[in-house]
Amino acid sequence: MSTTNSINTNTAAAAALEQLNSTRIQLAQTQQAVTTGLRVSGPQDDASSFAIALNLKGTIAGDTAVQTALSTGESAVNVAVNAGQSIADLLTQAKAKIVEANQSGLDATSRTALHNDFAALRSQINTIVATASFNGTNLIDSGATTLNVLSTADGSVIAVSAQGLTSSALGISSADLTTSGSATAALTAINTAITTVANALAALGSAVSRIEDQSTFTGKLIDTLNAGVGDLVDADLAQESAQLQALQIKQQLGVQALSIANQTPQSLLSLFR
Repeated sequence: MSTTNSINTNTAAAAALEQLNSTRIQLAQTQQAVTTGLRVSGPQDDASSFAIALNLKGTIAGDTAVQTALSTGESAVNVAVNAGQSIADLLTQAKAKIVEANQSGLDATSRTALHNDFAALRSQINTIVATASFNGTNLIDSGATTLNVLSTADGSVIAVSAQGLTSSALGISSADLTTSGSATAALTAINTAITTVANALAALGSAVSRIEDQSTFTGKLIDTLNAGVGDLVDADLAQESAQLQALQIKQQLGVQALSIANQTPQSLLSLFR
């Protein structure tokens, strides 16, 4: 089949131009991927991948909020635990004073001195309780309520029971060491108080462990979801860089091909020389 040369229709130039436009579009897409690091930056690039990634990002946002709630809750419980440990130490010191006051033959002056030391320790317990707050939450003060820590995006919570650790709640607010009889009663009260604080610390420590476990799991879940989003929309920069270089060379060749095709009609002039 023979090829017809025409000055009205240059099929070679049209084909070269069409190929050059296609290369230009691919080059723009590849340059965007290299610049943004994204293979899919909008629904026009890959509608299904974009939609799935968008849903995953919503899930990640919810889990991130849960992670924040868990961290806040853990801090509040840890404050209560630290305060409880300090109270336990003070109760130990207070018991030493009480045991000393239960010795026979103590004079009134000695009993009064021991009682004053005990009262100071008791007062310090109440001070610790009053200041054991985090972000407005105090789990060991009188009247404290259960703390519900958000643990999942669907609204599940970890309930942390409040523990009353004031001197009144511990039953030592009225303890007195100034007489032998009152010192004996104070010893019974202080032993009960020590047991109460130990049980409270066990409960709070268990709550911290549950929160930490859930926080660790949520962190791993967020990492997995982020990786999934990356698999859907992130560009392979090594591949895209190689593609960019190839398309740039292809574009240069296309420009040359179009230039050659546009010169073809000029060859017809030689027929009239």
